[in-house]
Parts: sequence; C-alpha cells; structure tokens
Amino acid sequence: MNRLTLGIHPVREALRAHRALDKVLIAKGAAGPRIQEIIDLCRAASVPLRFENRDALDRASKGVAHQGVIAFGAAHQYVELGQVEQANLLVVLDGVEDPHNLGAIIRTAHAAGANAIIVPERRSAPLTETVDRAAAGALAHLPVVRVTNVSQTLEHLKRRGFWIYGLDEQGVELYDHVDYNTPTVIVLGAEGKGLHQSVKNHCDVLVRIPMAGAVSSLNVSVAAGVVLFEYRRRLVPQ
Repeated sequence: MNRLTLGIHPVREALRAHRALDKVLIAKGAAGPRIQEIIDLCRAASVPLRFENRDALDRASKGVAHQGVIAFGAAHQYVELGQVEQANLLVVLDGVEDPHNLGAIIRTAHAAGANAIIVPERRSAPLTETVDRAAAGALAHLPVVRVTNVSQTLEHLKRRGFWIYGLDEQGVELYDHVDYNTPTVIVLGAEGKGLHQSVKNHCDVLVRIPMAGAVSSLNVSVAAGVVLFEYRRRLVPQ
C-alpha cells in the first residue's frame, strides 16, 4: 500500500534521505526556493515529478494540509532490533499511542542524537502520515524498531551491555543528577499512564523530572526533550 508524505519539509527530507518514492506531486503555481529544491532533488534522484491542480492534491491528501507538495512511496519499513544493537542511545516507548506525540518524540530524538526508536507491536501509534508530519522529516532519518515485548527487549539489550533508564514520576534519581552509563536506553511511558510496572522492573534506574507546579507530570514528548537534551549536554562533546 502506498504511503503519502505531505508537506514541503517532510518531502524534502524524504528525498534527501533517498527514501524510495514512486512520484512527487506539486501544485501548479507553487513556487519559491524550497519548491525549487524539491524539484532539483527529484530530478537528481530520477523521481517522477508531476504538476497538478491544487484540488487534485486536496483529493489525494483527503483534505489534510499538504503545502502544495505530496510524495507517494512505499509504506515505512520498520527495521530489526539487530540492526541497531551497536547504537550509543536508543529510545524505547512503552505504549505511546498518540501519533502527534510519537512524531514529536521521533523529531526530538533525532535532534538529540538518538540512533533509533523502539516501539511495541501493541499499544503504539502506527507510522502514519500524521506521525510523519509531526516528525517534520526526521522519520526519514531515524530507524524505528517494532518489537513484540518491551520487557523482553530491555532484558536482551541489557545482555548486549546497555544501561536502562526509565523516566517515571516516582523515580528516585533526578534526571539531571544521575550518572548515565553508555550505551544507553531511555524508556518513556504512555500518556497519562507512565511506564507499566513490568517495564519498570526491567530498568536499571528510574529517573524523574522535578515539578514545581501542581501538575505532576509533563506531556511525554516534552519530557523526552528535557531528558534527551540533558543526556546530550552531558555526554556528547560540543
């Protein structure tokens, strides 16, 4: 089944990442340097390019905003766990089902230098166009692994030498005080539910973000940004 990539930035990043695309549609009359860059990238990669009336793009996107650019390609392929086991930083999501949050986490994780995202087969948003748009092109660059069981996957990664840090509002260690060992796995829980107890049990350390206000937790995509960029600040040479 073909997968749509909608919007100037996601399509440009898909082309830059050399993702397999069947064709790209650009609305007639669309212009500017960013549109020209997409045209040039299509020509360089021999991706078929067509200019269509804007209403044709509206029909193809089923009314979803597209900025006058749509790419058609094969559905995003998950990678195997074995392909990312040499990573320095993996992000595991324990039941993030909102596609906007998933896309935002993918974007943040890529920006922070993570090597891959790991999601469960169940209790996870699929890699839809909504996720791609929220990721703003990062999905073309960051591998996503889908696993059957998160707890078993964490144990497997431990045996491969990874240290597992779970973000939990009841965590004993503060996220900016804990000593992060590498290679690292950072585990984030579901919106409003946090980590499942079975997943907590497989973490080496539970860390928390101290909250000054009356609300006890952050949105999971915001929390991901806080922890991942603290990790990057402390462990990645600037």
